[in-house]
Amino acid sequence: MALYRSISLRSVSSDPQPSCFTGYGRVSSFILRFPPNIARQLSTKARGNCNFSVAQTVVAKWSNSTRSGLTSVPAVTSVDEEVLVAAESVKEMEKRVVHHEYGRYGNPTTLVLEKKISSLNFFWNMEPVHLKVLNQLWLWHLGCVQVTVIDPVDTTGLEAAVNNHEVSMFFTESPTNPFLRCVDIELVSEICHKRGTLVCIDGTLATPLNQKALALGADLVVHSATKYIGGHNDVLGGCVCGSMELVSAIRNLHHVLGGTLNPNAAYLLIRGIKTMHLRLKQQNSTALRMAQVLEAHPKVLYFPPKKPFFLYIYIFLVSRVYYPGLISHPEHHIAKRQMNGFGGVVSFEIAGDLETTIKFVDSLNIPYIAPSFGGCESIVDQPAIMSYWDLPQEERLKYGIKDNLVRFSFGIEDFDDVKADVLQALGTI
Repeated sequence: MALYRSISLRSVSSDPQPSCFTGYGRVSSFILRFPPNIARQLSTKARGNCNFSVAQTVVAKWSNSTRSGLTSVPAVTSVDEEVLVAAESVKEMEKRVVHHEYGRYGNPTTLVLEKKISSLNFFWNMEPVHLKVLNQLWLWHLGCVQVTVIDPVDTTGLEAAVNNHEVSMFFTESPTNPFLRCVDIELVSEICHKRGTLVCIDGTLATPLNQKALALGADLVVHSATKYIGGHNDVLGGCVCGSMELVSAIRNLHHVLGGTLNPNAAYLLIRGIKTMHLRLKQQNSTALRMAQVLEAHPKVLYFPPKKPFFLYIYIFLVSRVYYPGLISHPEHHIAKRQMNGFGGVVSFEIAGDLETTIKFVDSLNIPYIAPSFGGCESIVDQPAIMSYWDLPQEERLKYGIKDNLVRFSFGIEDFDDVKADVLQALGTI
């Protein structure tokens, strides 16, 4: 049985116990104390149809020690924690107790966040990773890593790569950004583990509620907590989750490099987690319904000038829609098997050029034009401008980034309002 941890963005927790602040009542209130059955409740939902309410109640309710009486986790901003008795320093050095001697090594608020995110990604009975592969993690910061880019959904290419080379890690998003391709996590994990290769999945677009990558065989999962976990577009953060063995190796490097998450940022992320299941239900629903609306191709009946009235053509305003919840999506069968919801982002191509697409985006009233996603507010952007403008057009096209591509992150607004806004904007082009 493997224990699982998460590292909050640039901040990790090394304590293998639910709580280690025994004897220090003034700080024990900040530490999670999970009931004995928490692992069972979460892991039984790991594959298929995860009940958002169950997972979210577990994470939100048991956020503090039952002794504290606090209903909200405070932001502990102190850089140091006083050692009341010198003998405690010896215990801390020997890992018998956890003491946040210095903010670079941990903080009571970030520890709560780490355990919450770890719980959302929780899964049992994952095979341990060979230490040889773990040691290779240390080579990353020395620049001794060769990177090969492959199509993430090309399992044949992946199998050839791991068989012909000593591959340390296979890293991919799933779903990918911005085309929302879905990797068969169970299959790629099986392929990689036969050769001792780690699998790391960026699950930001999926969220830990929609997809349990660790349950499907991945060794590590990373999330940009700025997006759905934070959920309010007001905090920067991220995390990596995995086995205690792997996370401990990463933690050691983290202690050297620093870059600790601010406790106030951790506080905002903890706040965001409390409503994540509510937001995500709405975003999943709106995105799926809007993808279906867009795929239905709103069209204009066009009569060419100086032609007989019976000669007319249909002009399709949306040429293609990318969303794993659609049957037409190439990996819909994979997404349906390994995801509980398909996320709040839909990408689509406007039937037109760059200027036509700009006109559509500028005609929208509800979403903000910005390069992020996952928040309460709807956000729209053109990847060709926001993310790839520094590349020549021919280089952008190599990645499939066309000038008419739109990425739309749906927020928690009413579906009918969003639909009406999108349709009126399409009507302007």
